[in-house]
Amino acid sequence: MRLAVLDIGSNSVHLLVVDAHVGAPPLPATSHKEVLRLAEYLCEDGMIGTEGQQRLHQFIADAVEIAEDQGAEQILAFATSAVRDAPNGAELIDSINSQLGVTLNVMSGKDEARVTFLAARRWFGWSAGKILLLDIGGGSLEIAAGQDEYPQAAVSVPLGAGRTYADFLPDPIPSAENLHNLRKHARAQIGKIAGKINRVGAPDQVVGSSKTFRSLARIAGAAPSGDGIYAPRKLFRRDLSGIIDTLASRTPEERATLPGVSEARAGQVLAGAIVAEAAFTIFDISVMNISPWALREGIIMRKLDLLDSSEQSSAMRVEQVAALD
Repeated sequence: MRLAVLDIGSNSVHLLVVDAHVGAPPLPATSHKEVLRLAEYLCEDGMIGTEGQQRLHQFIADAVEIAEDQGAEQILAFATSAVRDAPNGAELIDSINSQLGVTLNVMSGKDEARVTFLAARRWFGWSAGKILLLDIGGGSLEIAAGQDEYPQAAVSVPLGAGRTYADFLPDPIPSAENLHNLRKHARAQIGKIAGKINRVGAPDQVVGSSKTFRSLARIAGAAPSGDGIYAPRKLFRRDLSGIIDTLASRTPEERATLPGVSEARAGQVLAGAIVAEAAFTIFDISVMNISPWALREGIIMRKLDLLDSSEQSSAMRVEQVAALD
């Protein structure tokens, strides 16, 4: 079946249309993306401002049209922390659903971590053993751990790259004090929830998903995106200190010249690197494997699982009726 996944994130909004069926990886058909930075449209009271709402409405209207033109049978639309945390988020969702004919769901941080973990598990398989997953989004950091398809522990922490960049790194080239304050804040926030994750036990493999981890790995020399999704990519703890020093000594414009750093994320990539370093330190991570699959793929996997379960139940009922006959 052809599915469209509409992802409303804190930094970007993304439509992905795929051909998907049970037992096979989703095959991308088309993609439409815009760096909206919803977090920058937040008012002092935390509400999403009028301009941000208008831009979001327009993107979703365009996305619905593209999905329909591509023959998508269903649009799976979801929003994460920027809409989830906004006081007027529920009102905004109601207007989108009623005016644009979509069902936009808000994922909790825990569910976001769980579904992203599912995507990582499906990508790396059972041979990965017990997985520790980290995903740095625009507004939050998701962490999950476990040995099954869904994690035994899943948490969300307000340490997204966009959020921490806005809160702690106001200057193009940050001061040592600002860097120290963010590093201290990130470690304190992760330290609060570390026990929930560590109780699952030591991981056999650490996995990172999201654009932030892909960018950091690329800066450190990992394969470029042109090599395809099957090229193995890793991020080593030993490289993070040098990455942070390199990013901190450059303006956002200069960071955008580095491999793997886009102009749209050149400001917040430093904040993401500091959050990553804090997580590597708290969880004593030496190396992380980068997953090309993340939340969007997890949404597709979960949808296919539900369809497969429904089809199996229907088949069982038919068999039972046949047996009675």
